[in-house]
Amino acid sequence: MRERDLLAEAEPAAAGTPDVGFGVYVHWPFCARKCPYCDFNSHVRPKGIDEAGYLAAMQREIAAHARLTPGRTVTSVFLGGGTPSLMQPQSVGRLLELIGSHWQMSADAEITLEANPSSVEADRFRGYRAAGVNRLSLGVQALDEDALRFLGRLHNAGEALRALELARTTFPRLSFDLIYARPGQSLAAWEAELRRAIGFAADHLSLYQLTIEPDTAFEKLQAAGKLTIPDADAAADLYELTRAITGEAGLPAYEISNHAAPGGESRHNLLYWRYGEYVGLGPGAHGRIVLGDDRARLATVAERNPEAWMQRIAEVGNGVIETEEIVGETAGDEMLLMGLRLVEGIDVARYRRLAGRGFDPERVSDLVAHGMVEVLPDGRIRTTPAGAFVLDAVVADLAA
Repeated sequence: MRERDLLAEAEPAAAGTPDVGFGVYVHWPFCARKCPYCDFNSHVRPKGIDEAGYLAAMQREIAAHARLTPGRTVTSVFLGGGTPSLMQPQSVGRLLELIGSHWQMSADAEITLEANPSSVEADRFRGYRAAGVNRLSLGVQALDEDALRFLGRLHNAGEALRALELARTTFPRLSFDLIYARPGQSLAAWEAELRRAIGFAADHLSLYQLTIEPDTAFEKLQAAGKLTIPDADAAADLYELTRAITGEAGLPAYEISNHAAPGGESRHNLLYWRYGEYVGLGPGAHGRIVLGDDRARLATVAERNPEAWMQRIAEVGNGVIETEEIVGETAGDEMLLMGLRLVEGIDVARYRRLAGRGFDPERVSDLVAHGMVEVLPDGRIRTTPAGAFVLDAVVADLAA
């Protein structure tokens, strides 16, 4: 029996979210090695990667999603993974050509590529820039040698710093990631590492607390009693220290884990957090396509396994294996969960239009009284730093 083409069952819509933007996420699912903390959809292929097959499948995948999103102008493209810097620069250029042939590209579109700082990949930076990439997101993760080994990274601190220096001279914009709240990490040690990192920062830093995710090597170690991360109080202290140091350095938090100089925010990630429209391309990618108007979305989920994804595209024309219409309170809940991550907070009127209802004034007052949220002069609601640290509980309270 032929598989169903779920995208073919949906009708194109001309609305979109032009006030927020339109993004394209491209997932490259391959890594040289799986990190022990990572629960992303990434795969190791010791016998090599079928890059040509991936590009051929992506050509059909892009066309299928473009049919549902006519007339859009792409404001951001994000090449994520996995490790997209394992791709040849020519492949990156081909992907951007395909995207540009199906949608109009904004003259100032943000084109981000995630990269790892190994020396081989760093040598490709100039090729990625020539292909059209104008923002690099570098997976440094730590500047401490022991921590890098613990996190399973393939680079050392010296290679990371060299990659940062090369990236700063190659790309107009640069971000890099660090992971903190590692086992045994003290406030003093994290402060020293973070201040050193800020010395190499450009306009953006992503600073994530280590969490133990299901089905990871770290989860197995934790279950065996061989791994202990800082408790909630210690993690909160590290979080507060992080916000203080980055704010002092001119890179204030604009989202729970992301810090930027004014104007240096990730436009693509802002698109997610502001509940804009985006297509998700590639194995395991998720998308949100506007249906009719801004009040309903088609959620799309692609096949996770790269080879099965390519096979499905060969048979059906796209890799989507699951769709769901998101409307009403479900859409409002999604907007709430994403928007309250931002320091700018959420537009209450837009939430009411999406969800079909407003917030319970008593619940808002109670959250304000407990220091979890604040109501801004223009009526927007945002979490306080304390509320952001327990975001899921705040969202559940507001959405009830």
